Amino acid sequence: MQNLKGVASGLLLFLLTACFAYAEEGRLMRFPDIHKDEIVFVYAGDLWLVPREGGVARKLTSHPGPELFPKFSPDGNSIAFTGVYDGNPDVYVIPTEGGEPRRLTYHPGARPSSGGVEIDDWVIDWYPDGKSILFRSSRESFPTSKLFHINLEGGFPEALRLPEAGLASFSPDGKRIAYNRKSREFRTWKRYKGGRAQDIWIYDPKTDGIERITDWDGTDNFPMWSGEKIYFTSDRDHKLNIYCYDLTAKNIRKITNHQEYDVKWPSLGPDAIIYENGGYLFVLDLIGEKTKKISVEIPAERILTRPNWEKISNMITDFSLSPSAKRALFCARGEIFTVPEEKGEVRNITQTPTIREIYSAWSPDGKWIAYLSDRTGEYELYIRAQDGTGGEKRITTDGNCYRFHPVWSPDSKKLLYSDKKLRLYYVDIDEREPVLIDKAGVSEIHDYAWSSDSRWVIYSKNNPAYFASIFLYSLDQKKVNQITGDLTDDFSPVFGPEGKYLYFVSARSFYPTFSDFEHSYVYRNTRNIYLITLQADSLSPFAPESDEEEGKEEDKDKEKKGKEEDKKKKDEDEGEEKPKDIQIDLDGIDQRIVGVPINPGNYAGLTAAKDKIFYLSMPAIYEPGSDSKPQNELHMYDVKERKDETILTGINNYDISKDGDKIIYRSGNTYGIIDAKSGKNKVGDGKINTDGMEMKVDPGGEWEQMFNEAWRLERDFFYDPDMHGVDWKMMKRRYGQLLPHVAHRWDLTYLLGELIGELCCSHTYVRGGTMPKTEHVDIGLLGADLEPDRKGGFYRFKKIYKGENWKDDRRAPLTEPGVDVKEGDYLITVNGKEVTYPDNPYAFLEKTVDKQVKIKVNDKPSADGAREVTVKPARSEYMLRYLDWVETRRRMVDEGTDGRVGYIHVPNTSLFGLNEFSRSFFAQARKEGLIIDVRYNGGGMIPDMFIERLERNLMSLWAPREGQIGRTPSVALFGHMVCIINENAGSGGDALPYYFREQGLGPLIGTRTWGGLVGISRRLPLMDGGSVTCPEFAFMNLKGEWDVENHGVDPDIEVDNRPDLVIKGHDPQLEKAIEVIMKKLKEEPKKLPEKPPYPIKK
Repeated sequence: MQNLKGVASGLLLFLLTACFAYAEEGRLMRFPDIHKDEIVFVYAGDLWLVPREGGVARKLTSHPGPELFPKFSPDGNSIAFTGVYDGNPDVYVIPTEGGEPRRLTYHPGARPSSGGVEIDDWVIDWYPDGKSILFRSSRESFPTSKLFHINLEGGFPEALRLPEAGLASFSPDGKRIAYNRKSREFRTWKRYKGGRAQDIWIYDPKTDGIERITDWDGTDNFPMWSGEKIYFTSDRDHKLNIYCYDLTAKNIRKITNHQEYDVKWPSLGPDAIIYENGGYLFVLDLIGEKTKKISVEIPAERILTRPNWEKISNMITDFSLSPSAKRALFCARGEIFTVPEEKGEVRNITQTPTIREIYSAWSPDGKWIAYLSDRTGEYELYIRAQDGTGGEKRITTDGNCYRFHPVWSPDSKKLLYSDKKLRLYYVDIDEREPVLIDKAGVSEIHDYAWSSDSRWVIYSKNNPAYFASIFLYSLDQKKVNQITGDLTDDFSPVFGPEGKYLYFVSARSFYPTFSDFEHSYVYRNTRNIYLITLQADSLSPFAPESDEEEGKEEDKDKEKKGKEEDKKKKDEDEGEEKPKDIQIDLDGIDQRIVGVPINPGNYAGLTAAKDKIFYLSMPAIYEPGSDSKPQNELHMYDVKERKDETILTGINNYDISKDGDKIIYRSGNTYGIIDAKSGKNKVGDGKINTDGMEMKVDPGGEWEQMFNEAWRLERDFFYDPDMHGVDWKMMKRRYGQLLPHVAHRWDLTYLLGELIGELCCSHTYVRGGTMPKTEHVDIGLLGADLEPDRKGGFYRFKKIYKGENWKDDRRAPLTEPGVDVKEGDYLITVNGKEVTYPDNPYAFLEKTVDKQVKIKVNDKPSADGAREVTVKPARSEYMLRYLDWVETRRRMVDEGTDGRVGYIHVPNTSLFGLNEFSRSFFAQARKEGLIIDVRYNGGGMIPDMFIERLERNLMSLWAPREGQIGRTPSVALFGHMVCIINENAGSGGDALPYYFREQGLGPLIGTRTWGGLVGISRRLPLMDGGSVTCPEFAFMNLKGEWDVENHGVDPDIEVDNRPDLVIKGHDPQLEKAIEVIMKKLKEEPKKLPEKPPYPIKK
């Protein structure tokens, strides 16, 4: 027994030694806090503790969901943090010594989830007495987030009166708060100086008084109140460093001087500030104001970096069909797979988990698969055997920018491809010398195809009017010819395999659709399919037909011809006939365009097989949310029979086999192979089993690949080739050295944000990616503000929000027909469970979204006499709170102007904003004036459509015998306008007020806008399903100057919505707008003429 004890002791000593031996110095430690001699931080999504002097860290949590923003309690015994444990961020508390985290909040926030990094229930700090926790949430407020406090023991969170707040810090006595009115800590935009630039303010909760103590035009954030000093971070010297504001002397001193990386996430302890810099932790001693790097060793678990097998059929990025339709070809998560139609195994033919392959294509002879790979650090074109055997063959060696999909020539000897520099190439797979076909001058070339004899290339290219024309390239002559004109929009060209016709889509069918509300029109469904006869002596396949009697000689000729055709078909079956050289007569080719006899529509995805063409009919989508399911229809048009048939509905896209007899389709995550013929086909028929698509994922290798690809994507797509003067290669080295320390996908998201943030540009976002999976537990919401009745012991409905119950996404659970709940009523039970103060009422609403829930309510705080009603809790209250905010201001304008002036809020410049604007504009266009409110506008599209309506002028009047005088235009304001703006209006919300002023529509009132006026046209996908965005174009004014970006649009009349006034129920900006427009109506009245006497014409 003694010997066994010795062995056990030795084994324990060995294990401990091994553990410490594999500890490494930590980097990418995030969100630190300090209390006396102990530090807490986040690493790999978990909480860790380490002594103030450094050393080996101790892990405190290990949940798959990330923990964020840890804060020591004033006594150091507890740590509050935000935990994403049930798919929802909430406030938790855990003992410093370890144990089970205790949940304090149960609210999903008012905002709908966007998949970004916006965190609700964000722990800010502890109250100095240690009895409550301060956190930030959007739960009660459109359109901003507020500060809340919640008791350490849980219960009901209550809001501070501040109408908007970001980061905050209590004064030592707890009587005042230093805070940022705005929050942008997760914005990936360095050196920002737009309207949302942060300053430090002091708020007195007792008097609601505020005082601004910094006024730098860049960033001043992370206030930390220590004694008579408020420390904060600022980018006054380019990089974020710590500064100090002396409350007595009222001056500012710079404390730290980091030159390479920003000071990130500083946090105040009793006698020190801890912060991140370059992924390391630093402690700033407040007595001597000296900073010291802390060396932290983290036991090398790094569980999330371990290679693991994953099914990836839900990550397919492109697909096609093998020539014989026996297999399907997929790209997924950077690998290339072939999957059998029915029998056989799934093959991963590349097996390079740390290298990305994209845009695969199967050669027509079935032997090769072509694809792009970034094996060299740039995308190059490769081919390899279709079964994955043997090595890959590199075809190009000149990669220096992003490239697009390769297309095989029918003889399987050449490949077409295009690139981001607007070039189109072909390359012979044996010679491997790319030949430049054309370089566009307007935009990228994406439509290109081969003739059946592999001697011609057809493609479309935009002209300066963004109308595309069809171009033809001869490999023999090395010459390009434009074959359609500049006055039509022609694209998606393909050759028919017989060599007789060229097919394409063109938007040349003009049938106006008139508005239901105004004398206006748009052109929809302008596209049709056309063909060109390639030989001058060829008849149109749609030439007039005539039934004629055939004589005996004709019968013999017909019989002879039939035998010849049968022999020809037999020869084709026995051995594939070599395609004949195609003759193309260019003279008069534009006069040989013939329309395919189908109705105009919204068509795309044109392909051709023998005597048949296939295309997608895509419905126009205008209603938000209506694009959630695939709606495209796949059609087949038989050219010989002149017959159009629907093959399949409800799909995204498709591909056809070489002979045109089989089709592969995609509908969401469903893929199937079916016969190319009409019938009762439905999604799910011929379903391919993609479950076998799995790969061994190497997270660390993936993260490195994605970092490098994101760097390349910005290099290739950013609108300024000089990258705003930033040394982009140096940035790659600077942030690339942190890559070995990435231990969680959130780390990579952060690192990519830091990298692209160096461009100092708006619209640089990082989204998505493969995160550790956590179950989402939804919380139902009742569409109401609750308040505790501490004496009565229940919760009272303080405010019930009204909705538009005829629309599901705007329904208000407590105002639906038959639901008898009133403001002032008490909530007594939820599904039979009594809800009493201080229980958190939202804890009773888990898993209730859109489900029938029985609640009991009463007009007194008692179960006696309570009435039961059935409600369906909503997922989000965002829309209800938005509608209430707008209606409150509409009433203020109506009452403040005696109904003479209308009010329109424009929430964004996308579909939602366009619809809300139109609903209000059509109804109020005959007012004497309009207040256009662009505050909190989230952007979207370029807003010229809004301005076109607002700037309309009356041209004439039309007087009937009875009734109201009519107008032309029928919907146009004859009156004055003003526009309200603030720092939360951005992108399209910057452009709208800019255009408003430039067109002379009226003054701008409020505060400077966000200042983000560059454009993105696509999200650039990364290997694991995440993405980055890249500004591809930037705003210029008509003087030839860059404008608005990183500054914003200045108001003509500056009015700040001061928190102390908003707390008292004021909206100073709106009140000023009412004052200004009423003055306009008085001093510059606009009156329509009265109806004159009727003419005498006897």
